[in-house]
Amino acid sequence: MDDILINIGRQLKLARQKRELTLQQVAKRTGVSAGLISKIENLRTTPSLPVLLKIMQTLNIDLSELDLASNVKGDFVVIKNGMGTKEEREDSINLEYTHLLSTPSTDKSLRVYIVRVTTGAYRKPISTNANELIYVLSGKVNYLLKKEKVLLEKGDLLFFDGSIPHGVSNEFSEEAIMLKIYFLH
Repeated sequence: MDDILINIGRQLKLARQKRELTLQQVAKRTGVSAGLISKIENLRTTPSLPVLLKIMQTLNIDLSELDLASNVKGDFVVIKNGMGTKEEREDSINLEYTHLLSTPSTDKSLRVYIVRVTTGAYRKPISTNANELIYVLSGKVNYLLKKEKVLLEKGDLLFFDGSIPHGVSNEFSEEAIMLKIYFLH
């Protein structure tokens, strides 16, 4: 189920961009805040049905145009190197998210990403509707949690409640690469 909702967020963003509309223009037309639309498009939250319908109506999207098929099938999943899907996130400049996996579930699900954090990158604190696990594969980054700066280096693991505003920065001389897992409620 979750991968279906992720696909909807991606498709809404592509439809908005194809129509050359800004977040603010869609927000004004729907009565839904630009922040919430951004969170939906950037896969930080899933829309309620009324919000989804308002956005679809504003963008003139028919339900039949949306891909509601799950991409997780069978008893196991193998994601080969280079097979992830890069995601543009407007609220995460200089961070490159590569989506590897989402599990379908009715009550809990997870999303798995590889995140590249370029030198000089800074993302202001945001919140999500998930618990988050971060494992640093290479380099180092600073995570800001409740105004506390936490240094994470290669091999370090961080687990936290994503509803706590959290940001990331790379003030170091090399790019950092992290494995990031969202455990959605």
